Amino acid sequence: MGALDGVKVLEAGLLVQGPQAAATLSDWGADVVKVELPGFGDQSRWLPVEAGDHRSAYFIACNRGKRSVTIDLRTPPGRDVFLRLSETADVVITNFKPGTMEAWGLGFEDVAAVNRGIIYAAGSTFGPAGPDAQREGADLSGQAAGGIISTTGVDGGEPTPIGATIADHVASQNLVCGILAALIARARTGRGQRVDTSLVGGQIWAQASEYTAFLLTERVPRRANRGNSMIPGLYGMFTTADGWIAIVGVLGPARAAFYQQIGAPELADRFAQPLYSEADKAELFPLIDRALSAKPTNEWCRLLTQAGIRHAAVRDYSGVVIDPGVWDNGYLARVAGPSGEVTVVGSPVRFSDTPARPGVTAPELGQNTEEVLLEVGFSWEDIARLSSEGAI
Repeated sequence: MGALDGVKVLEAGLLVQGPQAAATLSDWGADVVKVELPGFGDQSRWLPVEAGDHRSAYFIACNRGKRSVTIDLRTPPGRDVFLRLSETADVVITNFKPGTMEAWGLGFEDVAAVNRGIIYAAGSTFGPAGPDAQREGADLSGQAAGGIISTTGVDGGEPTPIGATIADHVASQNLVCGILAALIARARTGRGQRVDTSLVGGQIWAQASEYTAFLLTERVPRRANRGNSMIPGLYGMFTTADGWIAIVGVLGPARAAFYQQIGAPELADRFAQPLYSEADKAELFPLIDRALSAKPTNEWCRLLTQAGIRHAAVRDYSGVVIDPGVWDNGYLARVAGPSGEVTVVGSPVRFSDTPARPGVTAPELGQNTEEVLLEVGFSWEDIARLSSEGAI
């Protein structure tokens, strides 16, 4: 039994923000029905993993474990089908451009009219209010408009976005948090409510400490270069004989041990100040580079672990997937699928009593349409009529 067993989610989502939020709820036990446009589906279905391979990593990752129904929400019969499904749902998730669902007669007020307890969770790019509310966007919009790109890369270099759909991901997890809080509130009041998150809002919250520093000082932070500019210490990435290693804050007595371990004990007295300014780091970091370049990353990891120094190897995906700890914690998992064992990205949250169960496969377009409609009381004659009308 999952933590959210018995919770019914109706998702009208596209690409990442809404679908990944719904996938998280599915992993935790919710029954998620995904609504897609007949004949086309979620746009992420059309993003192939590589040339000649039409599988979509985006669609599989964000839609595993769901059931797919096809409904043309733009048509009056399709609208009515969605409202019928909403009557027995706990949560509706959508990340269409603000105003789209309302134009189809499927906004929060419309759905709440048939289900007073509905949690209506809406994700957007710029937020539901303000001059940019009606603008469309995507992950790169959130990274750019939210300011995080201005802090990545190196001073004087080109703007460097984060190499993952981080704005979508953060917004999706904010949406999950909002949904869960609204479900708890409904348990007290019996009333549903609308929950809004956005790509830009999520990026600002993800940088809450950095934005607070700016608000206190009015100083725009520099690029990250090798480490966060807000941390005035031995905190950054350094070269090794065969790659890079992150040294993650070395304080107090550990400083001398670190400098001794890397074969540069004289640095403990030369840089004895408790905090390192930008000028200090500009002088010190090349010296640490020189010392660490004497051995490969794995050897430094072994030595620094023995010395109790916080560190981490800078790894690419191929390095991550061979880490036994990643598997031991379930961050990657092998699960039984219809055609044998499948490797999936697991849930980042562990439950002692209601374990998460990552979905194995993503549904084919419209795979569960008849099944889901029959569950809410449609007859075979109704389904045939809706199909002939182009509503499903």
